[in-house]
Amino acid sequence: MVALGLDIGEVRIGIAVSDASGSVAMPLKVLPAQEVLAHARSFRMILEDHEPDVLVCGLPETLAGEEGPQAERVRAAAERIAAASGIPLEFCDERLSSREAKRILRAQGLTERAMRGKVDMVAASLFLQAWLDARRSV
Repeated sequence: MVALGLDIGEVRIGIAVSDASGSVAMPLKVLPAQEVLAHARSFRMILEDHEPDVLVCGLPETLAGEEGPQAERVRAAAERIAAASGIPLEFCDERLSSREAKRILRAQGLTERAMRGKVDMVAASLFLQAWLDARRSV
């Protein structure tokens, strides 16, 4: 089962993909949010190339584990993307994934400027991996 992870932001959407066995998540690409929301050719090509069985979108819950206004916005965007794609949608808690992605990229020696754009796809791969691991442990 191939899963496509989406870290939905207002400006960019980070994309990660799992391997065919659904074991390992890998950062893939960052696209402008408008291209993904409009189901533009760039996003359709990713769907065609990877043929995902499920979309896994990170849901930015509060530290208390509740959904706030940002989570509502992300949920609405994710539902639009899933409906346009015809692919089932699941959500995964993405709390602190961007912070961890920045830590990983800093450890690789990247500057804040060099990190721009990469953080979103690394964050997507982190919460997608957590989602894959949780499915395996059930």
